[in-house]
Amino acid sequence: MSKNKFPSKKKHFIAPHKRPSGPLFLYGIHTVRAALDNDLRKKIRLLTTPNALMRLEEGGQIPNVKVEQTTPKELEVILGPDAVHQGVALEVEAIERNNIDSIFGAKLLLVLDQITDPHNVGAILRSACAFGADGVIATARFAPNETGVLAKSASGALDLIPFIEVTNLSKTLEKLKGDGVKILGFDSESTSPLTTGKDYGCVALVLGAEGKGLRQRTREACDEMLKLDMKGPIKSLNVSNAAAIALFAITAT
Repeated sequence: MSKNKFPSKKKHFIAPHKRPSGPLFLYGIHTVRAALDNDLRKKIRLLTTPNALMRLEEGGQIPNVKVEQTTPKELEVILGPDAVHQGVALEVEAIERNNIDSIFGAKLLLVLDQITDPHNVGAILRSACAFGADGVIATARFAPNETGVLAKSASGALDLIPFIEVTNLSKTLEKLKGDGVKILGFDSESTSPLTTGKDYGCVALVLGAEGKGLRQRTREACDEMLKLDMKGPIKSLNVSNAAAIALFAITAT
């Protein structure tokens, strides 16, 4: 490894940022690699062990970002002992959420009705990206901010799939219907199962928070209420698992 990989360590001055949340750290190989490849993502500095840097370089070039050598213990001090950082952290500014007009003509969308847990939202973003969805829609309120935990759970999907923020979910669903998108809400108490292999056309899959489910106005905006047909005694799943199964079923041919 050449000596110029890691410049000498200096105190890092964090300048004021427009976003009130300020900079944050993303961590994990897949998460950091996706952020490095995202031209819209503003990167501040890359903290990495020599081994993690080699793994990052296997996925592509390192863009013009300040690189600082670190150790796992130093990363634990910054990120906390529970962060699965894999020897790398990237200090960034949060990316702006997309607006609804950016996904005109979408064929497959996920809509999250007040799902606030960052692990669940991150996992849903990951599944949405894996199954080729065109975007994920969440409300401006009662949705998690961008954090390292959210980004790590998404395993890079936060930088790979549009994450749309809306202020009024029911109006957004009506707009999508006007654009020819069929709105499918999910409720474990529904009598209609989601059918594998059926051509639903352009669809938006709407999922609610565990326990509360979909709000009444959200339900009223749905074209159909469906359930995942489960044969066992437990009839409900973690919302991120339900999202993955629904995506598999809706995309199966």
